[in-house]
Amino acid sequence: MSSENLSPDEQIIYGITNFFKKPGTLPLVGALLIGAWLASGFFIVQPGEQGIIRRFGEKVRTVSAGLNWRMPWPFERADIVNVEQVRRIEVGFRTQSRESAVYRRGGGRSDAMMLTGDENIVEAQIIVQYKISDPVKYLFRLFDPDGVLYTATEVALRSAVGRSTIDDVLTVGRQKVQEETREFLQRLMDDYESGILITEVRLQVVDPPDQVKDAFHEVVRAREDRERLINEAKGYQEDIIPRARGEAQKMLRGAEAYKEERVLKAQGDAARFTALLEEYQKSKEVTWNRLQIETLEKIYPLATKVIVDPQAGANVLPLLPLGNSSAADLLQGRSDPTLLSRRKEVLS
Repeated sequence: MSSENLSPDEQIIYGITNFFKKPGTLPLVGALLIGAWLASGFFIVQPGEQGIIRRFGEKVRTVSAGLNWRMPWPFERADIVNVEQVRRIEVGFRTQSRESAVYRRGGGRSDAMMLTGDENIVEAQIIVQYKISDPVKYLFRLFDPDGVLYTATEVALRSAVGRSTIDDVLTVGRQKVQEETREFLQRLMDDYESGILITEVRLQVVDPPDQVKDAFHEVVRAREDRERLINEAKGYQEDIIPRARGEAQKMLRGAEAYKEERVLKAQGDAARFTALLEEYQKSKEVTWNRLQIETLEKIYPLATKVIVDPQAGANVLPLLPLGNSSAADLLQGRSDPTLLSRRKEVLS
């Protein structure tokens, strides 16, 4: 049969038929197919990932980053899990992010409504960040590990909020609620053998219902002002008390120094008087004259001498104190305070 009278499709079929009729063609095609089938078992695991090899559904080994090989389908298959990626779930709200590592589920604000320990309702939104610590448990222990984590987060958060008052949840107790939620959530995931490690739990918004939100915010602001005033008062206390104690210590040290000075001066005066008494007893007349002369030498330079002629008339002032204010002051009944103090020092 000639191929010249055939249509194009028939010519293609005719060519393939003739090709397989040639000796050795079938073994060559079979070898190529087997080679392609075996080559399909090669796969690449990226850094930060782990590969789990399953043979007929049973885990047989774990492979690390790099080029790896498994038996082709239908014997074995590889599940690749990123164990370094930080994933997160959002409870009580939904962002517009399109990241594949963000797990969301319907519910929205209804998931965020919770009851506190003092029977008040709050709306709490939370973000949980986690990593896969054991890829085998993550793949095979739970049917939907991310969904289980979402539900467990709700349980842990409601438990922590239910043990706290609304004032603590809205103000100073947020950190405590976060820590209790993280610990309880990690304990739940460990009990479920989920292979999930909780890295961070962060409260986003905690608000009372919209109907009473403004009133609660006023209360929060008032308490913040109270805390601020208390801290300012404590700061003033910490500043003024050490300063007063320092002043008291300074006064005590000054008094002790003055006491020491007076005691030493009194002891010195007593020793000087005792020595003078001993000299006086040895030679009374000479010592008495010397003391008189020394006293007069100290007094006379400070004295103002005015000499009046007794033969002058009683109504005539026989003195013209030019350039001598001390004499004029003395005649007019005035005295110089400085001069008086110096005289007192000399006499003492």
